[in-house]
Amino acid sequence: VIKSAFPKDGFLGEEFGEIKSKSGRRWIIDPIDGTKSFIHGVPMYGVMIGLEVEKFVQVGVVNFPALGEIFYAECGSGAYCNLQRITVSAIDTISDATLCITSEKNLRETDTLSPYTALKDRALLTRTWGDCYGHCLVAAGRAEIMIDPVMNPWDCAALVPIVEEAGGRCFDHHGEPTIYGKGFISTNAALAPVVMEQLKSTLAKPKRKI
Repeated sequence: VIKSAFPKDGFLGEEFGEIKSKSGRRWIIDPIDGTKSFIHGVPMYGVMIGLEVEKFVQVGVVNFPALGEIFYAECGSGAYCNLQRITVSAIDTISDATLCITSEKNLRETDTLSPYTALKDRALLTRTWGDCYGHCLVAAGRAEIMIDPVMNPWDCAALVPIVEEAGGRCFDHHGEPTIYGKGFISTNAALAPVVMEQLKSTLAKPKRKI
């Protein structure tokens, strides 16, 4: 449907690879994010569509069909869940925060337990409400930090406008605001400096030997 309406636009997705853009616009799509949840009948899977314009993600939509919730945002126009505007929480201490991850096992396998290791014992709650659902929880003010160890552009492109238009921050494990980096983290605005500081501390430490 999108291609028929915008034939010169590019596309990028896990299942179908890349179609080059002739317009400077590219649709980044993940038909099912949270495949394991979907397979096991857990409703925390989403359909993700992001629109990248000149390498800047301008529009994001994440549909959770089993939950009846659609999160969406356009840069400069706010973030919404269904028809209600959403904002990140104002919580400014880790001890009051909810920290989400997709899988601690995945963090161990990629040697990126920090900053998760440093933050999990300080957080009020730690939950594996993972994949795109965890990041949308941050955008809606239902959680404060979401950490993913490995992300592809199609896993996170749609999330950036939603989280940022809700007042939050998105960055990779080096603190860079990119969908092309190592890992992906979303936070509310108040706790972003705390997580960024922990990232710097982690990078300054020598890598552990295996």
